[in-house]
Amino acid sequence: MRHTVKAASIMSVAALALTACGGSDSGGDATSGEGGSDVKACLAYDVGGRGDQSFNDSAAKGLDQAKDELGVEIEEVEASQGENDAAREDRLNQLVDAGCTNIVGVGFIYAKAIGAAAKDNPDVSFAIVDDASADSTGDNVAQLVFAENEGSFLVGAAAALKSKSGKVGFIGGMDVPLINKFDAGFKAGAKAVDPKIEIQTKYLAEDGSGFADPAKGKTAAEGMYDKGADVIYHAAGGSGAGVFEAAKANKKMAIGVDSDQAKTAEKDVQDVIITSMVKNVNVAVFDYIKASVDGKQMSGPQEFDLKDGGVTYTTTGGKIDDITDKLDDYKQQIIDGKITVPAK
Repeated sequence: MRHTVKAASIMSVAALALTACGGSDSGGDATSGEGGSDVKACLAYDVGGRGDQSFNDSAAKGLDQAKDELGVEIEEVEASQGENDAAREDRLNQLVDAGCTNIVGVGFIYAKAIGAAAKDNPDVSFAIVDDASADSTGDNVAQLVFAENEGSFLVGAAAALKSKSGKVGFIGGMDVPLINKFDAGFKAGAKAVDPKIEIQTKYLAEDGSGFADPAKGKTAAEGMYDKGADVIYHAAGGSGAGVFEAAKANKKMAIGVDSDQAKTAEKDVQDVIITSMVKNVNVAVFDYIKASVDGKQMSGPQEFDLKDGGVTYTTTGGKIDDITDKLDDYKQQIIDGKITVPAK
């Protein structure tokens, strides 16, 4: 049965999570918090790891908050480009051997590995971010998923409202169902504003390398800007840094993802980011760990959506202040069920 996280839970920890930073290095080092909890929470990052200024960093904030506020011991490891499911499963089992009581796989690439490791280690609690497939199911697995299409609808509308050329672009790290949700929502939002808008789409790779290749992201964005796009939204993890560089060089606009990238990206490109579609991965990770500390283990799908504050858009820099009333109207229509956002 799907459990939807309530707004009060999201909002009560979100403000605290925004200030969390630092923590252990992503090389397997373990550190302890102040509370002396018996929980040892461990993160297995997607490609790019801590420091990607996006998806992984958002998860890291939740881990850091758990260490600081709940007193849990933490440990971190990171995926490598081109590795297979067996390698990922080995990494999870290494965390089990290291005494981790709670293990989070950050990203859908861990689906099969989480499923296998959870089956082999029924006394360990697992969670996976961005996957609710049969591959990762288990009584001891919490599937932390988001309504990325809903948040992407709002930034798609923002792109269309701010575009002067009537041409915008979407760059995804990999052509898979998860990233297709970002793409579908973005297109729906842009077309809700301007049915005739031209939308260019590019996926960077057939594997996880598409989320950790800024050079490839920059090349893809330059091609779109050359063809007239003036706003590009990326869902490409660390590759998004290249999108921002291209926007800066071409004096165009860009939209960030997962974190408020007008705050987390390199300072010299922050001014080109008009908004970001934020996924509160930090809140999901923190809530999962806190449930264990409280003796209330999560299991099964846990959905974080627009209504509950699991996804949203940012206003840092004031570049969309003139259109927030329109975006908030779309937001309310989605929450009220008047607009159904496609997921593919």
